[in-house]
Amino acid sequence: MRTVLISGFWGLLALVWIIVGLLYFQASRPMSDNTQSQVFEVVPGMTLKQVSQQLSQKNLIRSASAFQAVGLIQDKQKQIMVGEYNVSPSMLPIEILQRITSGKTVLYPVTIPEGYRITEIAGLLEERGLVNKEVFLRETKKVELLKEISTNSLEGYLFPETYHFGKFTPEITIVKKMVETFKERALKQEFLNRAKEMGFSYHEIITLASLIEKETGKDSERKLISSVFHNRLKKNMRLQTDPTVIYAIENFDGNIRKGDLKIDSPYNTYRHKGLPPGPIASPGLKSIIAALHPAKTSNLYFVSRQDGSHQFSATLNEHNRAVQKYQLRRVNR
Repeated sequence: MRTVLISGFWGLLALVWIIVGLLYFQASRPMSDNTQSQVFEVVPGMTLKQVSQQLSQKNLIRSASAFQAVGLIQDKQKQIMVGEYNVSPSMLPIEILQRITSGKTVLYPVTIPEGYRITEIAGLLEERGLVNKEVFLRETKKVELLKEISTNSLEGYLFPETYHFGKFTPEITIVKKMVETFKERALKQEFLNRAKEMGFSYHEIITLASLIEKETGKDSERKLISSVFHNRLKKNMRLQTDPTVIYAIENFDGNIRKGDLKIDSPYNTYRHKGLPPGPIASPGLKSIIAALHPAKTSNLYFVSRQDGSHQFSATLNEHNRAVQKYQLRRVNR
């Protein structure tokens, strides 16, 4: 009887060693020598077992059980991070495990254009599959973020730049990154000093910069546009800039009408003197600099030449002639 028990024990031990050896063999060898990378997605709530099964089904590893065993032995089961990862069948299982627990996910570039409003930024990010628009807009209203830059809205403070985000990056992380980029690129001490020297708060400078941004895309004109606005502010004239009216229209259809200029909104610079309450879009660095360093002119007016540039005038008579030349005659053709 004793001989049978000993024999059974050694037989069981041998079986265990065979299983361990087989698992080790499968865990220490790549699936194949195919180096073609593919994106493997770890979705929220995915367990080590589910990850192992998915990797096996996609022919990225030899054995789901061996991969899971390696994860358990290394105590990695709770370190798997949500996201997309570039992996290939030529990678060792342990390398794949390290990859999906590293947080080094696939990043997608997205460029936020200068002059975009918060709603447009949210829409763009949603189109790229990076955010839920409503969640993103809700996150921009977080009190702690507003306190960071002493404002009641992040409009104008999500810096236009090319960013790289993963598919499952939380909306709040994206918002914070854009605010941090604004602080790094635009909230410089020299800018703050210049604003104070000019008699403006920095919020007013960003507001003015957003108007400049919406009025022209030509670098050569930014400081000229800035000059007109500064000159009008000094003379206590209404700024009368269409982009502020457009911002005040809830569902703008692309056409601004005469009646729109009478909209009762603090953003309507045809009705109210001075700057609007806050930015109407995210200005780029060049527009911020233009707001801080306007050209020295006596111009009070500008009108589009219909080619992307503007005609500037110092008097109303000059301006009316420019309107006749570049606007009315074009309409009557």
